[in-house]
Amino acid sequence: MNEVQKAKIITKTLNKIYPKAPVPLKHRNTFTLLVSVLLSAQCTDVNVNNVTKNIYPKYYKPEHFVKLGRKKIEKLIKKIGIFRIKAKNIYLMSKQILEKHNGNVPKTFIELEKLPGVGHKTASVVMSQGFGYPAFAVDTHIHRLAQRWGLTNGKNVVQTEKDLKRIFPKKIWSKLHLQIIFYGREYCKARGCYGLTCKICSSCYPNRKKPIITKKA
Repeated sequence: MNEVQKAKIITKTLNKIYPKAPVPLKHRNTFTLLVSVLLSAQCTDVNVNNVTKNIYPKYYKPEHFVKLGRKKIEKLIKKIGIFRIKAKNIYLMSKQILEKHNGNVPKTFIELEKLPGVGHKTASVVMSQGFGYPAFAVDTHIHRLAQRWGLTNGKNVVQTEKDLKRIFPKKIWSKLHLQIIFYGREYCKARGCYGLTCKICSSCYPNRKKPIITKKA
């Protein structure tokens, strides 16, 4: 089965299960989306949402977080992993947005990736979910699934992103990114499917007998 055939199976399956793919991170505006994506590193979306539901009603602009300062931000997000590093990044990022971008989240990859704590994956999520720009944010989960489904050789997330963008049409990148994440959490789990049991794995590789060992990002 070639990549085109696999892509058809994957998109058909995902569209049937997830006809709509809402943004899982709750946010009030593009800035709070950026903050939530930063907080979600090594942390579940559920945990991030539980913490931010008490923050965003009152603090939702970069000037709010600059005024708070690092220590107060730490107290607000202390239930989230590596909260001190994240608090520092949120403070410095907010300061930079105020000083260099007039308080507005920049709308380009180059400018976003210059912000403290913002890497390519975070920038991709913001460009896609915040500004509606076609992007394919690849995290460790999507990297793992792309390997299981035979869409990439698994060298790294950079290569995986290139492969996925080549295989799937640009117009579905943003939705597909979310659909794959949802599917991975529900059906093709890291410890459960192993490339053997879920509908996509069994459809793309009906003769696969041994668990697929994926390369970490």
